[in-house]
Amino acid sequence: MSATEHTDGLPPKTRWIAMVAVSIAVSMSVLVGSIANVALPTIAHDMEVTPAESIWVLNAYQLAVTVALLPLASLGDVYGHRRVYCWGLALFTVASLACAVAPSLPLLVVARIAQGFGGAGIMSVNGAIVRFIYPRAQLGRAVGYNVLVVATSSAAGPSVAAAVMAVTSWPWLFALQVPFGLLALALSWRTMPHTPLSSHGFDPISAVLNAIVMGLFIVGLDSIGHGRGIAIVAAELLGCLLIGIVFVRRQLGQRAPMLPVDLFRRPVFALSCLTAVCAHGAQMIAMIVLPFYFQYVGGMSPMEIGLLITPWPAAIVVVAPIAGRLADRYPAGLLGGLGLAIMTTGLLLVFFMPAQPSWGDVAWRLALCGMGFGFFQAPNNRLIIGSAPPERAGAGSGMLSTSRLVGQTTGSALVAVLFGLTHGGEAAVSVGTHLSIGLAAGSAGMAMVLSWLRLRL
Repeated sequence: MSATEHTDGLPPKTRWIAMVAVSIAVSMSVLVGSIANVALPTIAHDMEVTPAESIWVLNAYQLAVTVALLPLASLGDVYGHRRVYCWGLALFTVASLACAVAPSLPLLVVARIAQGFGGAGIMSVNGAIVRFIYPRAQLGRAVGYNVLVVATSSAAGPSVAAAVMAVTSWPWLFALQVPFGLLALALSWRTMPHTPLSSHGFDPISAVLNAIVMGLFIVGLDSIGHGRGIAIVAAELLGCLLIGIVFVRRQLGQRAPMLPVDLFRRPVFALSCLTAVCAHGAQMIAMIVLPFYFQYVGGMSPMEIGLLITPWPAAIVVVAPIAGRLADRYPAGLLGGLGLAIMTTGLLLVFFMPAQPSWGDVAWRLALCGMGFGFFQAPNNRLIIGSAPPERAGAGSGMLSTSRLVGQTTGSALVAVLFGLTHGGEAAVSVGTHLSIGLAAGSAGMAMVLSWLRLRL
């Protein structure tokens, strides 16, 4: 099978099998975050560790994914997206089994790091592979399906975790991923397309610099959120900045840089990545603060909170495929701008929501936010993936995932800062929530402006 044979998509039957394989892998990489969140208290109890120590079960996965995304995307360009994807999926599956049988927290954290590297292998080239599964004329439709899978997995994660833990123990949350991983790997090995290879080599020095920069960035934001000393925070972020300058200068001298500064010279690519950072930051802020508000101010149970949040991802599930199809015919700047205008309006309506809202008051506002986000996400993802040349498809896919993670990480850190400034009882939670929702609306509004700017290019 030649490297160019499937540059305009796979045959329809093979295409659907390949998309099923991709959907399974992507849903696993999304679910593994939310199910671990739900299981943390039980893990801490069973392993006799403190809640603060158990947080490393989450941090280890996120840190591994973030530092590995761009290097693995570069490896995909050099050695083939199919190869990186399949090896990433295999590592993720093996690491899931290791998580299930880990007898102690240190070994569980090590397994989660391996799982994070496997998840990065999936996420770093996922967009690039989808680009070659579907004909270019139907790329928006394919991206819409991908967004649909992510939204469905995000919505189902807490419920799936609660259902599994209601009948068995937490290790099964990881063990049940193994058969699905094996199925996805078997289907992927048969159907994943061979993609064009780049002629440039892999730069291990850039990979190390990237890991240090991204690691210091995440640790620095985490230090801000947890109120660590100014000296520590300053040292971490200053180190991130200085090494980041060295990293960027090294990339400027390369023909196919790991950090795709060559693609950032294309204004539409740079604006699309910045739009993604702001939009994902806005969504993360809302998703973190609303459960606190509903529990501490509204007195709702976790089950009620889950049902109350559901209209947001449910609206994305409905809208994403429609937006994906429209993205094949209309500019992403237009569709994304309209979607982000709707999302901003929804967040402002949440900000001015009555003090004791009914379920209906909350539901339609969150559905409006989800509708706007879903209308933005598929066209924006399509533009980021499609604007990179075929031999740099991995770099485009890697920046798509990196933009999302940077936005989410920054959003969660800002929430921690605002809650830290307003610590106290229910009144303080209410103030912190309102400030956070206002910040989310501002971030979504900034994303809207950036999206409209693309229409001028």
